Amino acid sequence: MNDSTVLDIGQKALILTFTLCAPVLALGLVVGVMVSIFQAATQIHEMTLTFIPKMIAIMAALIVCGPWMLNQMVTFTSNLFSSIPTLIK
Repeated sequence: MNDSTVLDIGQKALILTFTLCAPVLALGLVVGVMVSIFQAATQIHEMTLTFIPKMIAIMAALIVCGPWMLNQMVTFTSNLFSSIPTLIK
């Protein structure tokens, strides 16, 4: 196994990590902005008002995207494990 193989595996792992985090983080961002706009419009500045909707949205995103995320991780791991014999020389 040489340096380029290790860097390639690391690059694929980072891309997978960013791909898996993107839907959850994007939904949290959208909900946070919407709550901030609502707070600015109504002059209500309650800390729990920002926390609870984001928590509910992130939980919903994990429930909806969870099977896809798990499938992506299992596929990456099984491909990595099946390529071990070709990596060791």
